[in-house]
Amino acid sequence: MIPVKDELYDISDLGLTEEELFAPVSHDAFDSEKITAPRYSYWKSVFRVFFRNKVNIVALAILVAIVLFAYIYPHVSHYDPMANILDSESKHLSPKEAIDKFGLNTHSVLGTGAAGQSTFDAVWYGAEISMSLAFICAAINMTIGILLGAVWGFSKKVDMFMTMIYQVIANVPGILVMTVMVMLFTAGFWTMVFAMTVTGWLGLAYFIRTQVLIIRDREYNVASRCLGTPVLRLTMKNILPFMTSVIMLLLAEEIPSYISYEVFLSYIGFSMGTKTISLGRLIEMTQSSMMVPGWRLEFWAPVFLCSLITLVLYLVGQNLGDASDPRTHM
Repeated sequence: MIPVKDELYDISDLGLTEEELFAPVSHDAFDSEKITAPRYSYWKSVFRVFFRNKVNIVALAILVAIVLFAYIYPHVSHYDPMANILDSESKHLSPKEAIDKFGLNTHSVLGTGAAGQSTFDAVWYGAEISMSLAFICAAINMTIGILLGAVWGFSKKVDMFMTMIYQVIANVPGILVMTVMVMLFTAGFWTMVFAMTVTGWLGLAYFIRTQVLIIRDREYNVASRCLGTPVLRLTMKNILPFMTSVIMLLLAEEIPSYISYEVFLSYIGFSMGTKTISLGRLIEMTQSSMMVPGWRLEFWAPVFLCSLITLVLYLVGQNLGDASDPRTHM
């Protein structure tokens, strides 16, 4: 007899044999050691947490759209800043005046500049250069900073040497180093890259070194060293993966900062040269238009796009860094 909802039923009424109703359970030592918890995928959990927030989806969509447009549009628009320089009637046109003169198209939606060039085309041409500069500088500084910082935190000899270098260079303002580098060499894109990376990795390396010092003597790392694990393998397998969220947060701060540095240096007159029209160079060239009615869009268009790129890059990177923390995967 078996109880079902406070009533008793005869199991013989089910028409099943005892072998079908009951089966012996054996004890297996190997099966008892198996973990029945669901499989955990780190990056799958990262993206699940990241895309759970609708703001992140919108910010990432805007960032992807900006990057694609900045790298595709300038190559299909055939932008020529001097195309209308001899036409005095095409200079400093408002969007309405430009549309009346050239028709409704992407080249005229933001009006024209001092040389009759399309403001819309100029802004996206400058965005491509500024973002390329930021991505390259971030890749160089982050790579050197992370690898050197990890070794710096493990090796006492490297620690003594690099600490002395850091104490000397860290006291010199970074913007001053960039300015001097731009002044010493011929103005250009790669000169700006060199100026931003010649010492830009040092602060990152010191921060990583501090993080490595915190976690290098934990039990699992001590056990690995006792087993003879090489320092490089210990660093790559035990230390750096543990710091993924920290590295993502650093990247979120670094990429927008290089765009800001470039804009600031161009604004004070230390640009990549007259032939390289970046967002900073555009802002520097059009600052006189800021106070002239009808011309203000020439200045505010690159300022707005620069601010939007910086904000979206920081927002996506910051939230991706938060999602990279395993503690948010619960």
